[in-house]
Amino acid sequence: MEIVKYIVLGIYLIICVALIIVATIQTKDSQGASGTITGSSTNNFYEKNKGRTKEGKMKRFTILLGILFVVFAILLGILYVI
Repeated sequence: MEIVKYIVLGIYLIICVALIIVATIQTKDSQGASGTITGSSTNNFYEKNKGRTKEGKMKRFTILLGILFVVFAILLGILYVI
């Protein structure tokens, strides 16, 4: 059981580092208060196909890493209680 703990801990550390790197590489997505006040339109071609761009893929990868982070944190908590 100790080997499983160390393997899961190693994968968790890799996920943590990857999540930090991917989150810092991303560009800022929101327009802030000025976009809300001016009512910027999001109904254009770029906004509809944004998921296919590099930024869209990075956003999905960040979400995936965040989910894996939570799952492995729970798994490590369970493993260290046993």
